[in-house]
Amino acid sequence: RLAPLIRGARIIAVDLPGHGASSHKPAGSSYHFVDAVCDAVAIMDALELEHPVLLGHSMGAGISSLVAGLIPSRVRAACLIEGLGPLTDQPASAATRLADSIKQQHKHNRDRRRVFPTLEDAANRLELAQQVSPESAAVLAARATEQVEGGLRWRADPRLRIPSRVRFTEAHVHAFLSAIEAPVRLIQAEDGFPFEEATMATRVALVRHLELVKVPGHHHVHLDHPEHVAATLQELI
Repeated sequence: RLAPLIRGARIIAVDLPGHGASSHKPAGSSYHFVDAVCDAVAIMDALELEHPVLLGHSMGAGISSLVAGLIPSRVRAACLIEGLGPLTDQPASAATRLADSIKQQHKHNRDRRRVFPTLEDAANRLELAQQVSPESAAVLAARATEQVEGGLRWRADPRLRIPSRVRFTEAHVHAFLSAIEAPVRLIQAEDGFPFEEATMATRVALVRHLELVKVPGHHHVHLDHPEHVAATLQELI
């Protein structure tokens, strides 16, 4: 719903491994946030993208933040919707987090994806879980499901739900954010993800050329109100 409103740009929409129509990783593999950052750089290399504008929502915004700091000379600009860097953790939580991740891995290695009788049933589930409009839920459900015996199930690899084995600390994230050279447009929804204010304020202050814009809407504002987001992004694109 957002892409058609962005004028004058070649848009490359990526399904990361395990998401959307992309393949799942082989048995015994896992999904880590830092791997997604490496995947994004690999995509830039494979497509020989010189100086792209990065556009990401939520986790995608977190990925784009780190890519912009990792290879600052290769990023022309970054448009971040509801996210600036990934979720972090305290060093003292490392052992507990790893233990929980290992425990959950055994659970999610068994594919028990729910089967929905109809696309409408899947959309209704998304509407409740993601706090999106019925129209946006229908868009997401159509993209995120596949036909199986008895109905529809989510395409995504169940292992994506395994908690991270390790998270960056705030100091790690600060190192990436302070290395960003490109202009950044950070879009936050007025009723979006409940970021911790002091943490977000510190992150924002570290990015030299960042403009923060607040728009009405919830976390999936780019789906519910794409016109608000497109108007804000157009200058950087």
